[in-house]
Amino acid sequence: MRVLVAGAHGLVGQHVTRLLAEHDGHDAVGMVHEEAYRDDVEAYGAESVYGDVTDRDSIDDALAGCDALIFAAGSSGEDVWGVDRDGAINCVDACEELGVDRFVMLSSINADRPEESPVELREYLRAKAEADEYLRESELTYTILRPGSLTNEDGTGQIRTGRHLDREEATIPREDVAETLVTALDVERTYGLTFEVLSGETPIPAALSDPLA
Repeated sequence: MRVLVAGAHGLVGQHVTRLLAEHDGHDAVGMVHEEAYRDDVEAYGAESVYGDVTDRDSIDDALAGCDALIFAAGSSGEDVWGVDRDGAINCVDACEELGVDRFVMLSSINADRPEESPVELREYLRAKAEADEYLRESELTYTILRPGSLTNEDGTGQIRTGRHLDREEATIPREDVAETLVTALDVERTYGLTFEVLSGETPIPAALSDPLA
C-alpha cells in the first residue's frame, strides 16, 4: 500500500515513516506542514508532501494516489480542538471522499474516560474521544490505537493489548507504538476495533492477532 502519514515529523510519526519506508510491502508518504521538515522525512527513505491537517485542500492533495492513512499528528496541547480533533476529522472526510478506505488512528489511553486523568489532560482526551467517535461512525476500515504514556526508550517489539488495561505503569516506547500502527495496517483482526496498548511480553504481530484478548 501507498500510505500517507499525517504528522510524519512528530515524535511518533518519524518512527512510523521510517518503518513504512523500510517495509517491503508499503510505500511511505510523509505529510509535513513545514517545508523545512521535508529533508528529514526524505532521509528516512520516504516521499515527502506538504499538508496541514487544518487545511482540507492540502490534505486532498497529499492523499492523491494513496491507499491508506496513518494519523499520528498532534498539537502537543497547543490546539487540541483544531488539530487533535478537527484535524483528524478533516483526514477522515478526505479519505471518505477520495476513496482511501484504510485509516489507522493514533489516539490515547483514557480517551474514553478523561475524568480519570489529571485535569490538564482532560480537554485533550475529550478532543481525542470525539475524533475517535467520528472515525467509528465513518464508512472507513479503521483501527484506533490507544497507547499509554509515551516514552523515548528504545522499542522492544513486545506489547500487550486489550479493551481496558491496567493503568499502573501504563507506558510504552514511541517506537513500539509506531511499529504497532504500521503492523496493524495489514492485520484484519484489528479492523473496526478500538483497543489500548502498553509495553508487554508479546511480540507485536502476535498481540495484534487477537487485540482484545
